[in-house]
Amino acid sequence: MATYTADIEWTLKDGEDFAKGRYSRGHTLSFDGGTVVPASASPHVVGKWAVEAAVDPEEMFVAALSNCHMLTFLHKARLAGFAVRAYRDHASGIMEEIAPGRMAVTKVTLNPQIEWDGAAPDPAALAHLHHQAHEECFIANSVKTEVTVV
Repeated sequence: MATYTADIEWTLKDGEDFAKGRYSRGHTLSFDGGTVVPASASPHVVGKWAVEAAVDPEEMFVAALSNCHMLTFLHKARLAGFAVRAYRDHASGIMEEIAPGRMAVTKVTLNPQIEWDGAAPDPAALAHLHHQAHEECFIANSVKTEVTVV
């Protein structure tokens, strides 16, 4: 068993009106290795009260699924005898209403572009590597979201 932590810090700024919802959603996320990430609610959710340059939870969720899939894929490819030179993914997520007043990121699509060093797997072997990566990805195993690799 492992435990993972993140520290989140938000402070009301002078001149903001918390009671009326007129306050910045900007905050920071700090991780155990010392990385601090500017974060915010999505501009799609809170409009001008978001910090557009910051990362929102929905983006982090999509990135976490993509990142976990990539790390697991690299491991599975190595075990299968393939050498990956580069892996890029432009992942996207769709948020939709799942019940009145309830929203969720219901679908995430991964679009990995892989450069191989040496022989590349044939399409069936590549699909199998992605399937194995999805089955073993810790984050994918933790969510109900549909994850598709294209």
